[in-house]
Amino acid sequence: MLLALVACVVAQQAPVARVHITIMATADLHGNILAKDYYTGKPDARGLAKAATLIKRAHQENPNLLLLDSGDTIQGTPLEYYHNKKNNQPPDPMMLVMNALHYDAMAVGNHEYNFGLKVLEKARVEAQFPWLSANTYDKGTTRTHYQPYIVKEIAGVRIGVLGLTTPGIPNWDNAQNYEGLEFREPVAEAKKWVPVLRGKEHVDFVVVAMHMGLEEDLNTGVINPGQVPNENKALAIARQVPGVNLILMGHTHRDVPSMVVNGVLLTQADYWGKHVARVEIYFDRDVRGRWQPAAESARTIATDDRVEPDAEAAKLAEAYDRETETWLARVIGESAFDLYAQDAHLHDTAILDLVQRVQLEAGKADVSMVASFNAHARIPKGPVTVREIAGLYIYENTLVVLEVTGKQLKEALEHSAKYFRAYEPGRHASDLIDERIPSYNFDIAEGVSYELDISKPIGQRIQNLSFKGQPVKPEQKFRLATNNYRVNGGGGYTMYKDAPVVYRSSELIRDLIIDWVERHKTIPTEPNSNWRIVP
Repeated sequence: MLLALVACVVAQQAPVARVHITIMATADLHGNILAKDYYTGKPDARGLAKAATLIKRAHQENPNLLLLDSGDTIQGTPLEYYHNKKNNQPPDPMMLVMNALHYDAMAVGNHEYNFGLKVLEKARVEAQFPWLSANTYDKGTTRTHYQPYIVKEIAGVRIGVLGLTTPGIPNWDNAQNYEGLEFREPVAEAKKWVPVLRGKEHVDFVVVAMHMGLEEDLNTGVINPGQVPNENKALAIARQVPGVNLILMGHTHRDVPSMVVNGVLLTQADYWGKHVARVEIYFDRDVRGRWQPAAESARTIATDDRVEPDAEAAKLAEAYDRETETWLARVIGESAFDLYAQDAHLHDTAILDLVQRVQLEAGKADVSMVASFNAHARIPKGPVTVREIAGLYIYENTLVVLEVTGKQLKEALEHSAKYFRAYEPGRHASDLIDERIPSYNFDIAEGVSYELDISKPIGQRIQNLSFKGQPVKPEQKFRLATNNYRVNGGGGYTMYKDAPVVYRSSELIRDLIIDWVERHKTIPTEPNSNWRIVP
């Protein structure tokens, strides 16, 4: 009996030899909570409420769970826009739902800054979990503005989570929206902080939750075009920073179920809550009593029609949704015809000409440059509501007017023309689009007329560029209306770098368009046909 009792006590005190930990991760939620597309008013397979169902299910299956997000959270839907711009008094709706789900941490994304630091800091205070960014510093100091990392002990295993933010924010946002902050090179910062986690904090496993993604085409090894310096550094960190086990990516809106680079596991949960990443890690104790990963896997799970939205998460968003829908449903004008943006990258369209007209008038400009931000945008025949106009301009850009030369204008259009690959006889322009270049980086000009000849080499494609019937001269001066993203170099438009700013609006371009339609009531339905693709 005594021997049996001793054996029982020893068995109870024996250290656990195997621990299973699950990590659930979201990325680029962009204010999507409910399973709906606010711009069409129709249901859609997306949103944190659907992701919540998968998260709660995973927690039931394995209580040893870590829940993380890779940023771009408080911007992107009319719901978050209305909250941030129209009624910022209640708690941020994304933070409210993420708190209810018990997120452990969130990496800070670039779009967190779109509504300014006051809105950002309010949301951060309302979060019951830390916002992480090890490479964001108070300007000119050695102090990180956010907590650089967390250490979570789960079932005895110490897991370190390092947060990193894409440093391209000054290339995209207005300076006052990140005033007092600087964004340092992420690989160097990872090399600085991972040894802290391994040495000082004695973690067993290092996770990097980053608002960055893959920087190169894995098929060719060629760096993806259109990136600003250090915008995406997931591969560089996997290859160059010892001690990293797992990288949770974001920013590039890609579904990356599982990838191993230099022994580092990488995954990315798409965007808008369309997928959730699930990582399984099994740890064994080594001879020193330290936990070592014995096996690991990653996958992404779609929030498709088989996944019902979580009732608690949806309930938390109800009041915000009602306010948003009331605002979106307001009739502000009318259109004599249906207008579509789906082919706006192939020929001049009345729907983009509306944006051009607003920019030209608001900026008292000679020339306007606009890209199609939403290929699904539609203005219906008949009454037009805020919903349709909001769907036409989905980004939080502001209007900026520059003084540019004819040379800079042509350089900008030539840069835009890179959207099309080398010409192949018999192929339509739609078949020659370079899919590595986002459509939002294909700018179209109004106020001038021109031809885009895709049979010409890149850099020589803009033909017959004229202003008021006369050829544009290299030294000729123009007032050019564009947006803050472009002025700061977004999309690789570096030709604007030294152009004088002659006007800057604090209003969002979306609001300028809504105001224009509300004042004029009738939307022009005939395109100006000032540009075309040849041959």
